[in-house]
Amino acid sequence: MQEPFVIIEPEKSKVPFILSVPHCGTEFPEEIRADYVPEMMSSPDDTDWFVHKLYNFATEIGITIIHAKYSRWVIDLNRDPESAPLYDDGRIITGLTTSTDFFGKQIYVSADKIPDQKEVERRLETYYWPYYNKVQSLLNERIAQFGKVVLWDAHSIRHLVPTIREDVFPDMILGNNDEKTAHPALIRASLENLQSGEFGVNHNTPFKGGHITRYFGQPQNNIHALQLEMNKILYMDDSETKFDTDRANKVRSILKRTFEAVLKEIDNI
Repeated sequence: MQEPFVIIEPEKSKVPFILSVPHCGTEFPEEIRADYVPEMMSSPDDTDWFVHKLYNFATEIGITIIHAKYSRWVIDLNRDPESAPLYDDGRIITGLTTSTDFFGKQIYVSADKIPDQKEVERRLETYYWPYYNKVQSLLNERIAQFGKVVLWDAHSIRHLVPTIREDVFPDMILGNNDEKTAHPALIRASLENLQSGEFGVNHNTPFKGGHITRYFGQPQNNIHALQLEMNKILYMDDSETKFDTDRANKVRSILKRTFEAVLKEIDNI
């Protein structure tokens, strides 16, 4: 069976930095394709469209990219494996194996196709934990080489999702679970450089970082995890359906500057 992730190796010497993109996948495994509503499956709306393409500069500075192959509707790699909620403020958020999209539309052809616990366990074993195990392996490699490592978990979200938030989303949201998942110097370097451009940047609100950031972020063990959520219209057209190269290049310049600053800072901690 094919791996449920794609690895893009760096084009130059490796640096202590791994980039994860868990929600850009659009494929559905052949064994469960028939369970989904065809028109929903053909364009899974909750996808973090093109995020791995937006960050394509990362390999040029020595960063390895790991990104999901399958849609988050198969299993959400950024949720707790036991479906424990990440937030307790009453917001509606899709689960580990959601049966609806963000707007409440059914994604399965019938209720009996919604995964039961046995199927959830199979999906965890087949699609979820292999991604986590590979991320851990990449982090371990960098720890062995450099003694420390940064994991950057890259996401995007629609400009407006009323089921999650009444207002439009900020341009960017840096999450680190209230500064628990990374060294303060790395958080500061990230914020200062993200804020150096024309974009608004929030810190830990409305998102603090999902399960990947919280699971892997262990500053005490020299693993520093940060999540960046980004408004899709920063790098896509206003309809949020097409990649906009001009917009993307503006964002890339800020992201590259941020990554270079983080890499410089990690040498000092």
